Amino acid sequence: MRKQGWRALIAALIAIIILAPVALVVWQSFLSAPFYSARARPSLAAYHFVLGDGDFWGALANSLLLSASMVAIAVPLGSLLAFLIVRTDLPGRRWVEPAIFLPLFVSPMVLAFGYIVAAGPVGFISTWWEAHVGPIGWNIYSFVALALVVGLTHIPHVYIYVSAALRTVPSDLEEAARVAGARPLMVATRVTLPLVWPSIAVSAVLIFFIGFELFGLPYVLGDPEGRLVLATYLYKLTSRLGTPSYQLMAVVVLAIMLFTLPLVLIQRRLLRSVERHATLRGKAARPHLVPLGAWRWVALGGIALWLVLVVVVPLAGITFRSFVSSWGATVTVSDVLTLDNYRALGALRGVGNSIINTLIIAIPGGLLSVSVYVLIGLAAHRSASWTTRALDYLVLLPRAMPGIVAGLVIFWIFLFVPVLKPFVATLATVWLAYTLVWMPFGLRLVANSFGQVGRELEEAASVTGAGQARVARDVVIPLARHGLAAAWLLTFLLFVREYSTGIYLLAPGTEVMGAMLVNLWTSGNMAVVSALSVINTAVIAVGIALALRLGVRLDA
Repeated sequence: MRKQGWRALIAALIAIIILAPVALVVWQSFLSAPFYSARARPSLAAYHFVLGDGDFWGALANSLLLSASMVAIAVPLGSLLAFLIVRTDLPGRRWVEPAIFLPLFVSPMVLAFGYIVAAGPVGFISTWWEAHVGPIGWNIYSFVALALVVGLTHIPHVYIYVSAALRTVPSDLEEAARVAGARPLMVATRVTLPLVWPSIAVSAVLIFFIGFELFGLPYVLGDPEGRLVLATYLYKLTSRLGTPSYQLMAVVVLAIMLFTLPLVLIQRRLLRSVERHATLRGKAARPHLVPLGAWRWVALGGIALWLVLVVVVPLAGITFRSFVSSWGATVTVSDVLTLDNYRALGALRGVGNSIINTLIIAIPGGLLSVSVYVLIGLAAHRSASWTTRALDYLVLLPRAMPGIVAGLVIFWIFLFVPVLKPFVATLATVWLAYTLVWMPFGLRLVANSFGQVGRELEEAASVTGAGQARVARDVVIPLARHGLAAAWLLTFLLFVREYSTGIYLLAPGTEVMGAMLVNLWTSGNMAVVSALSVINTAVIAVGIALALRLGVRLDA
């Protein structure tokens, strides 16, 4: 009884933390003014305004089209990439696979800045092309370019799901197809990949969902031509109206969640189907690799080209721009080389603090977040009670809340609750928002770590009279410590790259690098943006190097 009471207490606390923001959004959407205002009255005016605004419907259409474009690009290419890495004799697979995950950990804001300075109208690639080839045939601000960029940069999300499934598929059918004369591409498309279609379907739903929460890339690459998606429409509402209109923002938040929550639930159902599918197949033997012949070098070249486009080009562009005072078609590099952009970081208010605050949020804050995930994970570990089922659904809700939405709602919560209001301009709000946004991911890491502990070890401890707390303290956590350390490292990487969650929480004392990048971009300070982007990327690179050194799988 005591055990179930402890689980129920954890479930109740998590319910309050997760459901309170959602309830506040719903309530605010039906008010005529901000919820803390004495003028606030029940009203449907916010719905009339948003649903009657042509920009809202244009942003919704762009979000749908962008999400569909991402699926069309990322899912087939990610599935093919998984086949090449897992099931063929592709050369250099051991060093290629870690490189595949790099786009996951580079901030989308940094990638967007990098594409502008590399392939924009006066980017270094564009100026070289015009000087040596002719007029450039691309427009980095076009919808086609945006769809291509977001599609290519999200290929690793598909790879994670499909490659995990491919590692459990027996190779006998592939061998039979090869004996019948099928070429590698036919083996992939007609035999191997159809066997893992549930995982491909999961990745497709995930990619479509991510399209609805995109902010950085559409904001930087779409805003110059006035192209909005739902997240950027939400962000620009205040600048359009000249004053925070929380009731209008709440309606847009609900519209986003109206699309994202069903997608999260569909993904969960598909994941369960994948698990059943894997269980029915059983453990597969080590597969015989499909020989690619001469095509192995073509395939390796294609992967290398993709990595150059999504990692090398934007990062090289942003690094180059950070070391020059200006750039254009008539500029000579030797004349504009400088370190002033980095010196300027210390002179700009809040930039220095943003670096320190990001490290605080990512290192001790990430450790504290993982501790919270561990507590929740222990409440659900080895349990089939109603509290566990409730937790299972509750922790899905933050996944349906994009970072920019979570930051906004946490800001409202700290304004609404009197005991929390003194902390609204502190790092506590940023930490709580980050912890909430990444809760589903963190819990998955923790659950995977606990799942590696043999049930018989826990049962043996229970037989000797150890209670649940003693079993967790002396058996589960010590044996899962390496997995928990990996969870902290991955949480560190995600917290450093996070940018949209801190936008509405940005205030003196709460600056973080991601939100500061958005703020500096809005002010047009591209030189300093580039320098801060390089520092952000360097911190992430150190974290990735440490994770790989300790044997952490980046696709965990």
